[in-house]
Amino acid sequence: MAFSLIPHHLFHIIAFLVSTNVVLLTTPIVKDIALKSGRFDRPGDRKIHKQPMVRLGGVSIFLGALTALLVVWGLGGFMNPNGDFLPQDKELEIWGVTIGGLAFFLIGLADDLYGLSAIFRLIMEVIVASFAWFVGVQIEFLSVPFDGLIQIGWLILPVTVIWLVGMANAINMIDGVDGLAAGVSGIAAVVMLFVSLFMNQPAAALIAAALAGGALGFLRYNFNPAQIFMGDGGAYYIGFTLAGVGVIGLVKATAVTSLVLPYVILAVPILDMSAVILDRIRHGKSPFSADNRHLHHRLLNAGLSQRLTVLFIYSLTLWVGSLALVFSGIPSGLIYACGATGLLVYTSWKVWRNKKF
Repeated sequence: MAFSLIPHHLFHIIAFLVSTNVVLLTTPIVKDIALKSGRFDRPGDRKIHKQPMVRLGGVSIFLGALTALLVVWGLGGFMNPNGDFLPQDKELEIWGVTIGGLAFFLIGLADDLYGLSAIFRLIMEVIVASFAWFVGVQIEFLSVPFDGLIQIGWLILPVTVIWLVGMANAINMIDGVDGLAAGVSGIAAVVMLFVSLFMNQPAAALIAAALAGGALGFLRYNFNPAQIFMGDGGAYYIGFTLAGVGVIGLVKATAVTSLVLPYVILAVPILDMSAVILDRIRHGKSPFSADNRHLHHRLLNAGLSQRLTVLFIYSLTLWVGSLALVFSGIPSGLIYACGATGLLVYTSWKVWRNKKF
């Protein structure tokens, strides 16, 4: 069979490369179609861009990741190295993340095209996340300091839904500066790829590889000065898929350290979203209201350029990702952590040097 002709560890490289190349090829096409049909975003008070921008880049990211997964599936990449099919429960988890990602993408795409209310989007997201929970994408344990793992019983559903929906919105919230969401997501997906492989979760690693290739490939057109934005469709798809991979690739390992890894890897968007929502509530505003309270807004208001703002947050994401490599027990994790720490120190110095307050 075809899968026996390809070393199993190469499937992850294939998924990354296929996704990257599909994004590189399709993004200009999506941009041209959107411009001709009038589907673009005009400048506004809260927006960084000064000219109309297409917000449908998520279509290319989704197509890239989906094509990559279909290719490796056709080659046998989702089978075990000995050629056996995955266990039924693991197969359902993979389908849960894949179909859930499709549904989140469609919710975001509908919002990009027609504009949906925040409440309606939230209801649809909860329904899709509940479906993912139903087919096995579940957080069954929590790690309690000094007490190990505890089963959470009936809280499995709300905790899982909050995680999946929350991450989708967290990625959407940081998509406010050229290249920020794509770069942060790409870095997080690469870290999840390596950690999932180390945790012996190759199927989850394949999804992470396809997502990483799509997100990082999109930077070719999205890094400052951006030619196109990913929009809600891309952000929702990426956020949900990262959260789903975190559950089936890391949390399912049921080791004390593995349970905290997704939260460490995605700490930057999680903390940014949490701080902004709490600040809105503290000032009597709706958690869904748009404002300029995000980390990237604060750095820009301090006088930093878009590029330095993005590179600093990249280095922060890379640093917490390197900590996840250390916590997971990867032998070379400490070396990566030292390098990431040096990079973070350097970018922090650049931020301090270039601030205007």
